[in-house]
Amino acid sequence: MLLGSWQTAFADMYKLSAEDEAFLDQVQERTFRWFWEATPAKTGLTPDRWPSNISSSVAAIGFALSAYPIGAERGWVGREAARHRTLETLRFLTEAPQGPSATGVAGYKGFFYHFLDMESGTRFRDSELSSVDTALLLGGVLLAQAYFDGDEAEEAEIRDLAQTLYERVDWTWMQKRSPLISMGWEPGKGFIKADWRGYNEGMLVYLLAMGSPTYPVDPSAWKVWTDTYDKSWNRSLDAKDAGPHQAHLSFAPMFGHQYSHVWVDFRGIKDAEMRARGLDYFENSRRATYSQRAYAIANPSGWDGYGADIWGLTASDGPGIFKARVNGDMRQFHAYWARGYAPGDVRDDGTLVPTAAGGSVPFAPEITIPALKAMVDRYGDHLFTDYGFRDAFNPTLKDEALLEEGATLSRGDIVPGVGWFDDDYLGIDQGPILLMIENYRSGMIWDLMKKNSHLIRGLCLAGFDGGWIKGKCS
Repeated sequence: MLLGSWQTAFADMYKLSAEDEAFLDQVQERTFRWFWEATPAKTGLTPDRWPSNISSSVAAIGFALSAYPIGAERGWVGREAARHRTLETLRFLTEAPQGPSATGVAGYKGFFYHFLDMESGTRFRDSELSSVDTALLLGGVLLAQAYFDGDEAEEAEIRDLAQTLYERVDWTWMQKRSPLISMGWEPGKGFIKADWRGYNEGMLVYLLAMGSPTYPVDPSAWKVWTDTYDKSWNRSLDAKDAGPHQAHLSFAPMFGHQYSHVWVDFRGIKDAEMRARGLDYFENSRRATYSQRAYAIANPSGWDGYGADIWGLTASDGPGIFKARVNGDMRQFHAYWARGYAPGDVRDDGTLVPTAAGGSVPFAPEITIPALKAMVDRYGDHLFTDYGFRDAFNPTLKDEALLEEGATLSRGDIVPGVGWFDDDYLGIDQGPILLMIENYRSGMIWDLMKKNSHLIRGLCLAGFDGGWIKGKCS
């Protein structure tokens, strides 16, 4: 595939060597294989995690739908196979029952439950009807609509089903405290008391909601979303330096700086808030990436393995909820946890997450690609396997004897003298690695989404201007 012309801006900062290209090929193909082989072909219900395979995550389905076109373009599967898998997925989602019942349905008012049963495709246990996970699903749905643009009947059906799935989401119903959008709803309990306020991964929620052709929310929602930015505006750990280490909107787990960027090219486009600050959201994520690396270099808690090329905190699996002895002190460890770093908000138990760097490749290729390579070089197939990176690892936990009496690992294994390694792969962490590397290499996902008039309308209503969107808002 040809590199996007925009990538020339990075040429002087980091030039991909032939070795780099081969490495990224390997990372992408292995990660793609996870989506292709872990997802049941008949339903398209991508598992939240695998091989545990307990439930499907609708957000992971969105990442999978975005992965299939990459697989087709890079020759890992044929276009026909990618088309068929996509169509089966969209048919299943469209036909899945919706309604207010607590059981036997996949969603309500066009939204989907966060987790679905792998067999029936209906609500899994007591999971919530999730606005953000529905938005991440729709990112993949609309990407598929843009990619499958041929005259074949199956491709036309993909486009029609994608439009149906998007148009039936009643965003205004989710505005319990208008103009904000609630994080979710639960049958018998009502709306979750928390709303989407900036700054976090909720940008895509509002952009799709404002751009909706059927149930659009008022553009005032974006102003209220950004009203809380002052609470997030911080200086990076190494803000005294010039360049990419300056002030930025902070959010501790790295995924908050990645998810919306998977489908939206924020380079050069700014809303009123970012115009006033003098940077765009892409640059903001670049600064956040550098800030995470700076934290690992400083390593104030003295965890093993942290450094300039081994770093990255975000929501992930962990070894378990227990205490273990580290440098003479008993420290608390966690299972799944929203790990991260931001000034005044540090969530760190020594567990590192490959997607923190892998999902940030476009922002700072000069530090993220070396980080991924260093992880593979140092930990080999303990961490990097036929399906890409395991979700997380902890270099500090090198010996089970360090654990407090009675403590057990919640998942994964400790390799003596090396560290703890997860045994699962998570769809919402695999996705950013595959898709953001593709955005860096070709701009494919971004370019396809620029064809979507509804997304453009959402961006325009949010007040974005400049860059590629200049002249598109009338």
